[in-house]
Amino acid sequence: MNEDDLKYFQNMLEEKRTLANADLEELERVSRSEDAQESPEDRSAYSLHMADRGTDAMEREKNMLLAQREGSYLDYVDEALQRVEDGTFGICRACGGDIGRLRLEAVPTTTWCIDCKSKVKSKEDGSAQ
Repeated sequence: MNEDDLKYFQNMLEEKRTLANADLEELERVSRSEDAQESPEDRSAYSLHMADRGTDAMEREKNMLLAQREGSYLDYVDEALQRVEDGTFGICRACGGDIGRLRLEAVPTTTWCIDCKSKVKSKEDGSAQ
């Protein structure tokens, strides 16, 4: 991969990192505001209907899962940026071949070329049956 391509993908990854950080901050802000809104009155057994409490709990859990997923994605983006710095970005970790620009544009954090990923996926699908 040439220097222009590496710079292009580095910029793309940095933009994705900025967006993911913003999403993560928003999830944390929403979680903090939900926690702050809960007063001692809300904790009484009669303050909310049981279904409302369940919905609130489900929303908190969903936000925590989304935050965890964003955190994992940020790790993948940081690893991809490290590969750009190391000069190994765009090289398949399985076969050592080029991953391909179109695949990298679709999934810039990938470490597998489409052929190797397809082979792994078909083995996983075959063992699941």
